[in-house]
Amino acid sequence: MQHLFEQVIFGPIHSRRLGLSLGVNLLPVDAKICSFNCIYCECGFNTTVHDFPFPTREQVRNILSAKLQTMVAEGEIPDVITFAGNGEPTLHPDFENIIDDTIELRNQFCPSAKVSVLSNATRIHKPTIFRALNKVDNNILKFDSAIDKTLQLLDQPVGSQITVKWLIDNLKRFEGKLIIQTMFLRGEYLGQFIDNTTENEVAAWLEAMKQIAPQQIMIYPIDRETPAQHLQKVSHEDMEFIAEQARQMGFQVSVAG
Repeated sequence: MQHLFEQVIFGPIHSRRLGLSLGVNLLPVDAKICSFNCIYCECGFNTTVHDFPFPTREQVRNILSAKLQTMVAEGEIPDVITFAGNGEPTLHPDFENIIDDTIELRNQFCPSAKVSVLSNATRIHKPTIFRALNKVDNNILKFDSAIDKTLQLLDQPVGSQITVKWLIDNLKRFEGKLIIQTMFLRGEYLGQFIDNTTENEVAAWLEAMKQIAPQQIMIYPIDRETPAQHLQKVSHEDMEFIAEQARQMGFQVSVAG
C-alpha cells in the first residue's frame, strides 16, 4: 500500500489540523524516502531504491510562485503552506534555502498564511535544519513515544540510532518554539503488541512533554489505511482522556480525528 504525492505542490486540501493547506513535497514524486519507516504512514513503507531525483530549489520556487499567484487571483488564500509529502522534508539538500524562498513568496502573495513543516525531528541536530525550522510559523515535530522499545517499533528509524533521550535533548533546544505531534495507536506488528496509550506510556510521554515544553501539542489517531496490518484506531474518548491530562499540565492540546 502506497499513496504517494505525485506533484511538488499539491492541494490545497482541508487539513484536519491546519485548515486550508497548500502542500509542498520536497521528495521525489515516485518514491517514499524517509529517515523513519513508520508502520502507520499513509505513504507506505520506504522505497528501497534511492536513485530518484529530488526537485530542485528553482523548481520548487517557480511552481510554488505560480500556484500562489493563481490562488490569489481566484480569491482562494491558503491558511498554511505545509511541507509534508513523500517522506521527511528536511532530507532535501537545499532545505534551508527553500524555506527562505517560501517565506519570501508567502510575504509577497499571501502574508496571512502560515508556513508549516511536518518533520520527524531526526535531523534537527544539523545547524541548517535547526535554523530553518526556527524561521517557520509552525515547527511541527514528531514524538510518538517516550519509551525506546515503542519508539523503535512504531517509527523504525533508518540508518542511525534515534533514542528517546536524543530526541528530548534536541527538541529542548527549540526552547518551546515547536509543536509536538503524536500518533496514538494500538495493534500488533511483527508479532509484538504495540499500545502507546497505556498508563505507563502516557505517563512517560507527559514527562517528556514537561521537559520539551512545546507551545502546542497535536495528537491524532490512525485516519487512513496503514502499510502494516493489524493496527487499530484509538477512540476519540481515549484520545480526549490523554489530551485532558496534558491540558491539566498547562499545555494547549488539539485532538484530530
